[in-house]
Order: sequence, then structure tokens, then C-alpha cells
Amino acid sequence: MKKKITIINGPNLNLLGIREIDLYGSENFFDFLEKIKKKKYFSNIEIDYYQNNCEGKIINKLHNIGFKKSNGIILNAGAYTHTSIGISDAIKTIITPVIEIHISNIYARENFRKKSFISHVCKGTIFGFGLKSYELGILSFCL
Repeated sequence: MKKKITIINGPNLNLLGIREIDLYGSENFFDFLEKIKKKKYFSNIEIDYYQNNCEGKIINKLHNIGFKKSNGIILNAGAYTHTSIGISDAIKTIITPVIEIHISNIYARENFRKKSFISHVCKGTIFGFGLKSYELGILSFCL
């Protein structure tokens, strides 16, 4: 039986490939996602993708899939990582495990990015490996 993993991306991550290329790279997220879906070691995994710039819609999505509609959630909350108690509370409420993902090394950036309001309610955190951070997050659910 296939495992179902849901990737949720927050604000401005719809602009990957054109936004701050020196920091986030030049690859479009949809192209990246199609590549990893074709990898042999992900053949037993169904990957769903959701992106939204609105905090409440991200919370609604967590509520919607967080009660066994997915085997795991990969969440890059973007800037909401550093501001959202609401997303933190939503993760705390659901039963599906969440892995926090960041493309860049948040500790090598501005001071305000060094504080995450969601890390303490996530199963783990992966950051600083570019888009490979998502791949590592998915692999963590395969162990």
C-alpha cells in the first residue's frame, strides 16, 4: 500500500525559481516535484502538494488532512514559521506527523528567522539543503 505524503508550502514559495535565486535557486517547485515523484525510491509514495499565501488557508489544510488523510506532512511555512501561533496550534492539534522544512539555513540569515514557532510541535526539522530538504523530509517518513 502506498504511503501518502502531503507537502504544504506557505507564502511566497509559489515564486520559487524566480524569487531570490541566489538564496532559493533557479528551479521551479513543480519541476522539482515532478523529478522526485519519478525517483525509484519514491515509487511507493503518493505525494500531494498544496501552496497558499494565506495563514488561515494553511491552517484549514492542516485540519483537513491532519487526521489520517495523509501519512505525513512536509511543511515549509515560509515567513509564518517566525510569526504564527495559529499554525503551531494547528500542528499541535492534529495527529499526522509534521516535518518542518526550510530551503535555506535559517540560522545563517536575519536574527528574526532564527526563531521558529512551529519546531517544537513538529516531529523534526530539516533546513539548509535547498530543495533537497523536501526530499530528505519525505525520506524520513520511509524509515
